[in-house]
Amino acid sequence: MMRLTTSDRRSTTKDSLSRLDAEVIACTRCPRLVEYRAEVARIKRRAYRDCEYWGKPVPGFGDPKARVLVLGLAPGAHGSNRTGRPFTGDASGNFMYPILHETGFANQPNATDRNDGLELRDLYITAAVRCAPPENKPQPNELANCAPYLDREIEILSQVRVVVALGRIGFEAYLNYLKRKGLLARKKAYVFQHGANYTMPDGKILLASFHPSNQNTQTGKLTKQMFTEIFRQAARLAQRRTAKGAKVAQSTRRES
Repeated sequence: MMRLTTSDRRSTTKDSLSRLDAEVIACTRCPRLVEYRAEVARIKRRAYRDCEYWGKPVPGFGDPKARVLVLGLAPGAHGSNRTGRPFTGDASGNFMYPILHETGFANQPNATDRNDGLELRDLYITAAVRCAPPENKPQPNELANCAPYLDREIEILSQVRVVVALGRIGFEAYLNYLKRKGLLARKKAYVFQHGANYTMPDGKILLASFHPSNQNTQTGKLTKQMFTEIFRQAARLAQRRTAKGAKVAQSTRRES
């Protein structure tokens, strides 16, 4: 049997993500969200009156061979829903991307639009819901409608070792993914609190963080120091899990 080279696997992953992204962008499963995202794009915010809003579901963004997956809530009405890229053009992104740059995950600290030259290294960003919801509150059926996209995305991103869940909904979204896969019977043992990390049944580390929303950062619930430490920890855990996996593989080859 012919083995795929690293280059072949990388190309296959990119192709799979591209196909998934095209499906996400064309999605109309949730009438409430379809109506809301279009209305926001039509009316616009005064500060962005001259901008052409994206106004569609927002696909994931980042390094296809990432070992760290960031799982957020949903696009912001005048952020991602305007720019078409996660955490781009809003206060949450202005808080997060400088920290990703400082911790080595991003090539630059700024994220303004899809053509700003931003690249992520060893990190991929996605969300539990792909359309901007009213008041940032998706309904249970909307989370369920988006779940198949998240499931496929996680399967495609086969090198992920650490999942950074931003906020309780992102945290619950990963637990529910494991339940759908038949790998988790109960969620009770996994409590959301900032900085908590758990080794999950799929072998990945689930690392919890407060969401970098304006409300959390402006009130000091989430500080730059706290968020920086989350991504430093994510990098350490990803390296540790990769090293452990390499040792197991090496041992298996010797035994065989």
